[in-house]
Amino acid sequence: MDVLWVILLLLLPLLLWGSSTFVFYFKKCFYVGWMMVLALVAIPLCILKGGGRNVENMRIIRVLVRHVKYFLGVRYDVSGWEHLQTEGPYVIVSNHQSSLDVLGLMEILPDRCTMIAKKELVYCGTVGLICWLGGIVFINRKKTNDAKNVMADAAKTMLDDQIRLWVFPEGTRNQTGDLLPFKKGAFHLAVQAQVPVIPIVFSSYRNFYLRKEKQFNSGTIRVNILPKIETKGMTLDDVASLCDKSYDVMRAVFVNVSDSKPTSNGPSRN
Repeated sequence: MDVLWVILLLLLPLLLWGSSTFVFYFKKCFYVGWMMVLALVAIPLCILKGGGRNVENMRIIRVLVRHVKYFLGVRYDVSGWEHLQTEGPYVIVSNHQSSLDVLGLMEILPDRCTMIAKKELVYCGTVGLICWLGGIVFINRKKTNDAKNVMADAAKTMLDDQIRLWVFPEGTRNQTGDLLPFKKGAFHLAVQAQVPVIPIVFSSYRNFYLRKEKQFNSGTIRVNILPKIETKGMTLDDVASLCDKSYDVMRAVFVNVSDSKPTSNGPSRN
């Protein structure tokens, strides 16, 4: 058994250096495993400090997660910090590329902010439990009426508890090199609550992370926090135009800041 461990330890650096596919799976497995461990650490802290389900627990989660980027070789270049200094509730909308988005979210997450996420996430072991403790709002994407009711309740909660909500309006992960059409839920939410929409754009991951090609190198993600879009005085008739305006602004920035050409920042041989 000792000999086997020695062989594995000797092979590991060779595989990390020589196989981009191995690097991809190694980083992905490490990421998932380490996030589950961090969630296990965070659960008792959130229960002791927050007393249970509480948006303030996102502070604890944010502190615990922020170092993970260094292990994966990911860095963030953030501009527009001043736009998150808006007082009171607001809705953040951002593009959604992969599970790595969680790291970018935690990099800039403002206080008293949580997310809207798919209901399936709550069943993901320790990660699901810590999401629940962090006050994440879960929606059933397959049942439109349920989702609408959750959004209506979320609008009331935003105002009553003075919280911010982060939404991925594409509705699913997307690594096509462009933005998918936006769903209107986030904009219904903002109009119902009469709170601003703050668009945030993450540059394409394609210069270092390609899921189909099994490439996961080191890279820098450019994050642009854009000026808020006011919704005061808007009605449900304005939701479509608000959605279109947000999409157009975000897509223009995404195209401008993204480099769609993959670069070799790590092993390139399989």
